[in-house]
Amino acid sequence: MSSLLIIEDDELLRDGLSAQLAQAGHSVTAAADGEAAQVLLERERFDGVVLDLGLPRISGMELLHWLRKRLPALPVLILTARDGVEDRVQGLTAGADDYLTKPFSMAELQARLLALLRRARLPAFGGSLEVASPATRRLRVDATLPQAWLGDEALELTQREWALLSLLVTHAGRVVSREDVLETWQSEPGDGAGVASNALEVYIHRLRRKLADSGLNIRNVRGLGYMLESTTA
Repeated sequence: MSSLLIIEDDELLRDGLSAQLAQAGHSVTAAADGEAAQVLLERERFDGVVLDLGLPRISGMELLHWLRKRLPALPVLILTARDGVEDRVQGLTAGADDYLTKPFSMAELQARLLALLRRARLPAFGGSLEVASPATRRLRVDATLPQAWLGDEALELTQREWALLSLLVTHAGRVVSREDVLETWQSEPGDGAGVASNALEVYIHRLRRKLADSGLNIRNVRGLGYMLESTTA
């Protein structure tokens, strides 16, 4: 399941897109203007964005430029009534990954989104997981290799630390249960024996130390599990 942000000022179209994409198995959040979208993009993590250009408050093109400075690897599909060649060139040059004009086929929209999401996860395309942070150094985790960075600084992580951090970043702002972590570890190559449940606190403690001064914290949610969150939340 992918987490998608739909940015569209037409309420009927916004609701229809949200319903169709949710029915297809995605987790969908919607915004009616560029300003609301900025707030969501700063607070939450998304796997992809569907962006209308004709937005109130902050235009879609302005939002795209703003987004690309902060989340260069986030897939963006422009969905707009502007069908001129110059409009398409401008949108793609500004950083959009694909461009679809209205009216459109829902089947084509979903196919294009799936293609963008698949491509974004490939190492050759810089596939990574990112999470918003109040600090200037963003946390970025490679989606396939045991690597992570705070800004330009690489973190030294073991395979299990990377798997744990990837899980927490993927579900940033939501609780990850101990069982989910242990199941993830047991699925790692060459780690069929897993790890004792009481050792999890040791790994959590290590990651907290490595995330010091990042503006992020791993909170212990009593009886439920762990949550990656902003320290200013």
